[in-house]
Amino acid sequence: MYNYKIKILKTYQNTLQFAQQLDKEDTLSYLREQFHIPKDKNGNDWLYFTGNSLGLQPKSTQKYIQQELDDWAKYGVEGHFEAKNPWLPYHEFLTNSMAKIVGAKPIEVVVMNTLTTNLHLLMVSFYQPTKTKYKIVIESDAFPSDRYAVESQLKFHGFDPSEGLIEWKPRKGEDLLRIEDLEQIVEQQGDEIALLLIGGVNYYTGQFLDLKRIAAIGHSKNCMVGIDLAHGVGNINPDLHNANVDFAAWCTYKYLNSGPGSLGGLFVHEKHAHNKDLPRFSGWWNHNKKTRFNMRMPFDVMAGAEGWQLSNPPILSMAAIKASLDMFEKIGMDALRKKSEKLTGYFEYLLNQIDSDAIKIITPSNPKERGCQLSIQVKNADKSLHTKLTENNIITDWREPNVIRCAPVPMYNTFEDVYRMTTILKGLL
Repeated sequence: MYNYKIKILKTYQNTLQFAQQLDKEDTLSYLREQFHIPKDKNGNDWLYFTGNSLGLQPKSTQKYIQQELDDWAKYGVEGHFEAKNPWLPYHEFLTNSMAKIVGAKPIEVVVMNTLTTNLHLLMVSFYQPTKTKYKIVIESDAFPSDRYAVESQLKFHGFDPSEGLIEWKPRKGEDLLRIEDLEQIVEQQGDEIALLLIGGVNYYTGQFLDLKRIAAIGHSKNCMVGIDLAHGVGNINPDLHNANVDFAAWCTYKYLNSGPGSLGGLFVHEKHAHNKDLPRFSGWWNHNKKTRFNMRMPFDVMAGAEGWQLSNPPILSMAAIKASLDMFEKIGMDALRKKSEKLTGYFEYLLNQIDSDAIKIITPSNPKERGCQLSIQVKNADKSLHTKLTENNIITDWREPNVIRCAPVPMYNTFEDVYRMTTILKGLL
């Protein structure tokens, strides 16, 4: 870690000219022009650092959605077969690109529903508690909806969440999770644990956890392992298939830029693909495609992740997702991660140059243990610093009790963005 920081100090410079030079050298700088950048009342671009909450709109999205509106107007119901992108198999147009983004095989991935709905549907299959093996492990500062989902699952099965919910916590005086502490929890209580449901990238600290090691820890005691990838998909390389987790779910409106409330996605490992005996909820869209429209056939579940679908999908939402995934397909996650590490590294360097006791970065310094988000802890915080940033047209995200989350997204943020942001921040401090 020490050597890494020395390297950064020798590489970066705290000047506007240096930031602008980095932008000139950036082979992905052209992407910014492919997004709508929000502007202030004077027509100046906002400094937008909240792609971890809602990604910006690609300029191509309108065209993709308009295509489906035009085909709906032109064909009506026949659009399911006659549209330029036929609606009946539309979700299949997204599968290969999404699988590449999360490091999965196509059979393991499907776009459907929204995040928490998908987590519940997956827990129907992969949370099968007994009287003695029923507990669920989550990280202590999991996103609230994950906690609510897990607590409700415990209650639904007749267990008291105060007994059935185990929290993986940072050590006293620390902000980040240690994997050896999870090992100890599972070693000591594994015979009572049925499921580990962990956020792959923690929403609060931005810490990217070792998914392969988490899966191995859980499986060592015959626990199922699920991952919430809401803050990871399109941000880091989760390599889900090789990580060997049992399932994962995510949204697409953050780093995947698909629009507010757009559909999510899920992953079910190939080892479960052909297990038709897994309990699950059913609908006509996870029924065998060949006999789906023969309305009087007994239920015949499809193999793979498609076997968790329920209803026919909303095409207009999928069109927005397709616009984004087509961009990812052209660029590739490797190129995005390469820029992200450099851009976030420069942001970290500039924040450290402020040298103020009022703020502290709580996100890991190792770029392999984070995505693009840096979480800035504000000492003696009352949200006023975040408010002042907003008044200066810097859009960040405040999370109680004392963190400003900033995400320089490699698709549309620039090195000059982070330089200007930190310059204003220093002045406010």
